[in-house]
Amino acid sequence: MSGKSGNAKSTKDRERVVAAFKALSNETRLGIFEKIRLGRGKASLDREIRPSVCSVASNFDISLSTISHHIKELRNADLVRCERQGQTIL
Repeated sequence: MSGKSGNAKSTKDRERVVAAFKALSNETRLGIFEKIRLGRGKASLDREIRPSVCSVASNFDISLSTISHHIKELRNADLVRCERQGQTIL
């Protein structure tokens, strides 16, 4: 590997990969990410099913606020997206 950092795009890509690995290095966040990833499915051809924060939290023995913190870290690393539907966060 060269000592040079490369162009701006490759540096930005590398930063995104580092952020993703850092977020997933936490065992709880990795588990949450897996539950979210595996919980996705197709309801129909045009509408995807997204697990709610509460349904993900029900798989872990930690508080909802801690789950929310971990999901925020996953969001900051661009690994998940959240969407509000009424009072539910998907």
